[in-house]
Parts: sequence; C-alpha cells; structure tokens
Amino acid sequence: MSNIYVNGCGAVSPAGWGIAPLRAVMANATPLPSKPLARPGWERPLTVRQVPPPEPRPAFLAHARLRRTSPITQYVVSAALEALGGDAPAVKNGTLTLGIVLCAMSGCVNYSRRFYDEALRDPATASPLIFPETVFNAPSSHLATLLGTPAMNYTIIGDPGTYLQGLALGAQWLVEGRVDGCLVVGAEECDWLTSDAFHHFSRQLVLSDGAGAIYLKRDTGTPNPIELKCVTEPCLFTKGQRRSRAVKQVRAKLPPSAANHLLSDSFQNIPRFDAAEANAWQDWTGGRLSAKTILGEGLMAAAAWQCVLAIDALKQERYAAASVSVVGCNQQAIGAHFVNSAFKS
Repeated sequence: MSNIYVNGCGAVSPAGWGIAPLRAVMANATPLPSKPLARPGWERPLTVRQVPPPEPRPAFLAHARLRRTSPITQYVVSAALEALGGDAPAVKNGTLTLGIVLCAMSGCVNYSRRFYDEALRDPATASPLIFPETVFNAPSSHLATLLGTPAMNYTIIGDPGTYLQGLALGAQWLVEGRVDGCLVVGAEECDWLTSDAFHHFSRQLVLSDGAGAIYLKRDTGTPNPIELKCVTEPCLFTKGQRRSRAVKQVRAKLPPSAANHLLSDSFQNIPRFDAAEANAWQDWTGGRLSAKTILGEGLMAAAAWQCVLAIDALKQERYAAASVSVVGCNQQAIGAHFVNSAFKS
C-alpha cells in the first residue's frame, strides 16, 4: 500500500458531534458518565453511553431521505460530511467519483427490534414503512443519495476489526482507479437488545454508539499529509488459534515502538477482555491512547474512533507515526499504521 492519504476525518460519539469534543474528552482522560437504558421486563435498567442530541440541529436532517431514519444513519451522515469537507460539492456535481465503504456490526438495530416487535404483536398492523430501515445497507444508501453519488458503495458486516478491512478495501479501489476518493465509515447505534446481549458476557461492559469516518484519496490534500502505510492481514480467532496468538501475530506485522510513535489500542479496562492485547503490546514505549476506556464499547464505531484519534494526533504533530490495534469481539485481530510524512521532531 502506497500513496494513500487521509484527506479528512469525522466523528460522532458520546462526547458529542464532531472531532473537537472527541479530542477534548480524550485529553481530559476521564471516562464519560453512563446513563440508564430501560429494558422491558426488568426493574433495573441497563447502562450505556449514548450520543447526546445535536445542538444546533444539523441542516442535513431536513433532507427528505433522513426524516424517518434511525440514529445510525444520522451518525453516519454527520461523520461523513465532516470528513468530506469541501469536496462535497464536487461529489454532487459529478466531478469527483466518491466510493463509500460502511462497516457495522449491529447495524440498524433500533428499527429491526421495532419492526419484529410489531410483527410478533400483530402482523396485520406492522408498519411496512419501517422495514427499509432495518437492512444493513440503509445508512450507506441514504448517504449516497444525500451526496448524489452513484459510485461504488459497499456495506461490510463483521466484528470491530472489519473497519480496518474497510480501509484496505477503500485503498484498493483508489489504487485500481475505480474512484477518486473513498469514505470509510464505521457506525453503531445503541438499543436495549444489543446492550442486553453483551450483558451476558460481561456486566462491566458499557455499550456506546456513534460513528467515525475517514476520507481517503491518492493526493495528499493538505500540507501536513497523513499516509495510510499499511493494514495488516487479519489474524482470525479459530479453534486452532487462540486470541492471544492472533494478537501477537498482528503485533509482529506492525513497526516496533519508538518514543515519537503512538499506539491506539482497543483496551476496555476489563482485564479478561484486555489480557491478550496487553500481553502482545507490553513492550510498547511510545505514546498510547485507549478510546474505549473513555467512550465505552462502541463496536465498529469504536474501531473508527481509534483511527480518527490516531490521525488527529498526527495532524497536530504530536507524533511521527501511529499504529492502531483492534482486537475484535469474536472474529479477528488486525492492525493499521499511519505516518505523518511532514513530522518534524
């Protein structure tokens, strides 16, 4: 992989709408407060960290395609527009061919839960208007319509490591000349259904939601270019390969630590979940940030936040390079490496 550059980033998180509040809460280094989420049939609520309401209300929500959409679509569009920046008009007028790669794990769970709830209660009255919003590729479809792009548009479903596979796919499209630019977005939305599901694995885990977006192009775009140097091969969790071994294999594929290098890891402050990654990266001597310890387990969105925060740190010239380590929930370990080629120590 060469000459693939980050031309913009965007984020929506429990910290707020945009990269600025995300950067601020990470600098504060204090976990965001959680909030209760009612679960039908339980007296005690579940605990989550959710995206706060936007202030002011984004203008794009007035678009006809976004009036009935679930939160995940709103997060995707906001993060994507922030990442795309001034290139949006060129996409709309057709002078820039834009590809979209959307990555999700739970996807449009709010409307899926609502639709099946209605269908089980009374199939005759279940609203057919809800069904289109239950499919995994609904957010990417809405985004493409809003931007007016008929180009390549994929939705990839998997565990959080899939976001880095999305980056690799977007880079491949650029190398092959299929698109002029590519938005790679990772997003999730909170619902009691998913929170309850993860509650069975750990009562310490706090789910969160939001989105992160990275805009890739072949040209540098800015005087402070951030290059995507590599995405490792995914190392799968299988019957014959334990998680700890997979994470070590990824570690071996990424550059060694250095004082001016950053590691953006997927720690959660839950020892049972963090053990494999902690062991693999115990020799790291550079800077470090752990987005999920502050923001919660955002699944695919969290992997996107990891990348966005790493890129943001490089743009501020705090580091010369950054490695991203993502240890997925149940599928794979994978890593990526970004470089600030204009860094001056």
